[in-house]
Amino acid sequence: MARLKVGVLISGRGSNLQALIDACADPDFPAEIALVLSNKADAYGLERARRAGIPAAVVSHRDYADKPGFEAAVDEALNAAGVELVCLAGFMRLLTSGFVERWHDKLINIHPSLLPAFKGLDTHSRAIEAGVRFTGCTVHFVRPAMDEGPIILQAVVPILEGDDDHTLADRVLIAEHRCYPGALKLIAEGRARVERERVAISGSPVTALEPLLNPPV
Repeated sequence: MARLKVGVLISGRGSNLQALIDACADPDFPAEIALVLSNKADAYGLERARRAGIPAAVVSHRDYADKPGFEAAVDEALNAAGVELVCLAGFMRLLTSGFVERWHDKLINIHPSLLPAFKGLDTHSRAIEAGVRFTGCTVHFVRPAMDEGPIILQAVVPILEGDDDHTLADRVLIAEHRCYPGALKLIAEGRARVERERVAISGSPVTALEPLLNPPV
């Protein structure tokens, strides 16, 4: 069976990219990364891709007069690589509704909170200030509104006494590195589908992915 061809958009160090690279390195994993694309030439994630033998490209937003021009170039690069699904992994550019709609149900993102709680930035400090006992991460299909869209997978992380935004971020990142490959696996196997703006998962229960979704405290 052909593996799903994935494009990963990054802007920085690419730690979630590395988790996807590691998962796709298994020949039995149902997806492969066809292209890593960054809007910043100095993004360390590009080096991660090159070391793994994955095609890497730079499309700088600074080279275009407007967002539609930039996104058209990104779209062209993704299509040229045969990309079927796009993963946002620390891509620090807000995408227009036009781009999101072109990749409708073929564009996913990971966010460091249990959506719909704590959308946007500074999620960890906001969770601590709110006094919630748990936070985590969410992988979801992207919609035009920021941090909205059908939820594929979530992983729960406890907030411990004495946590600050740095210690909590480190713990959530462990969950992200397990959750993102898990969500990609469900999509690539055809088990996660959007129905009426909710994700339906078929086949064996999601608990089969428990080793991915439950990092140590």
